[in-house]
Amino acid sequence: MSVVATPLISTQSILVRSIQLIRRFLTLSLVTLLTACAITPNQVQMSADSTFRHQKHLQTNAEIRQFTLQGRIGVQTNSKGFSGSLKWLHSSDDDNIALFSPLGSQVAQITKSNDQITLTDANGKAVSAANAETLTHNTLGWSLPLTGLADWSLGRPTSGPVLASTWNEQGLLTRLNQDGWKIEFSNYAELNGYWLPGKIFLKSDKVNLKLLVENWDNIQR
Repeated sequence: MSVVATPLISTQSILVRSIQLIRRFLTLSLVTLLTACAITPNQVQMSADSTFRHQKHLQTNAEIRQFTLQGRIGVQTNSKGFSGSLKWLHSSDDDNIALFSPLGSQVAQITKSNDQITLTDANGKAVSAANAETLTHNTLGWSLPLTGLADWSLGRPTSGPVLASTWNEQGLLTRLNQDGWKIEFSNYAELNGYWLPGKIFLKSDKVNLKLLVENWDNIQR
């Protein structure tokens, strides 16, 4: 009897241990899967070198206080769209943006000084407001995020909170989530020691905006 009982007990013991190992494996796999699903883009680990380059890039571009930008702009909302070109003169205190139709006729002139923004349409009618978002929405049917766009067009975040950001190995910003906008940057080029993006895509809950830079000029600190 003892000879028969010994292998039976051993078999049961092996079976129990196998079940325990399978349970531990499944539990570990589930924890690993949940951890992987919880990772967000801003938690992606960047190399120490790219992080150093990124900080240096932000510090360098933070010096820019004035620029002239010429390019194309495309805007799409649920009910309205616009495409054309623009010429933008920006300084720390003032902004002057001229919007043109695809055929080259001027559609609007947006000027900002101090706390007032004025839009003058093609007929010469001028309307003022406290911010560009409200002004352009009421007059053009879409919102121009002028407050942040001066920084974002230079490939840098504003001074406000950043929800998420990623950059490439050269340290140049590629994605940014800030102030209700998801922004992508690409086609960087060097000008006078500054690396500036050539394509800026912005997306909010209501607006998709594309800015294609054809020429940077008058970059000053």
